[in-house]
Amino acid sequence: MRQLLVACAAVPAALGLAAPASADPAPAAPFIDHVKWVHWGDLSSLRVYPTAAGRADAAQFFKPQSDIDEAWGEVLAMAPDADLPGMRAQFACHFRFAEIGAPGKTSWNLEPWRPVVDDDAMVAAGCNPGGVEEPF
Repeated sequence: MRQLLVACAAVPAALGLAAPASADPAPAAPFIDHVKWVHWGDLSSLRVYPTAAGRADAAQFFKPQSDIDEAWGEVLAMAPDADLPGMRAQFACHFRFAEIGAPGKTSWNLEPWRPVVDDDAMVAAGCNPGGVEEPF
């Protein structure tokens, strides 16, 4: 998935593309159905379960930043303790690319133990900086 994420992220800028006009209405909030913290030893992971609208929005190549902000706000409303360094960046990466690179994944998993990295490193890591997806 990492290679696909990197390729998807580079295409619009490389081609000088702007977001296309669409006759289809944009998916509307709510974007997040529920969240759940899971634990494995000392490690934690926040499982984020998108709604059908969240998946539809995430599957679009171009989406407004306001949708990502709205969806992150929904996550924080359900799990205020998720407001930790690096978690929003992981979420934004998943919202931008997960349904393109790995459509239909049950949940988007965010881990507070992952290192805080810049956007390029986040995409290069397949939204999972600091190692492969969690083992639990």
